[in-house]
Amino acid sequence: MSSPAGPSRLRPDTDAVLRGGPDDLPAELRTFRTDRDAGTVKVPFYGGYEHFERRAAEPGAGPADGPVEFHWIGRTRVAE
Repeated sequence: MSSPAGPSRLRPDTDAVLRGGPDDLPAELRTFRTDRDAGTVKVPFYGGYEHFERRAAEPGAGPADGPVEFHWIGRTRVAE
């Protein structure tokens, strides 16, 4: 399995965590580093992609408050 994918222009400078999605999504795919401005993450998983979206931060939340959270929004299948 590979790491969460995103646009190649992003620089991994912020800790991130994935919330929700399939129960069997491995823990090692749920924590990673991403660009501080990333809004979505696409994770290849079992012949498809799990899609996660960054939620608006709570007032006063920032990098010092822990990793950025991406929440599951859906799944797409790889076209054959």
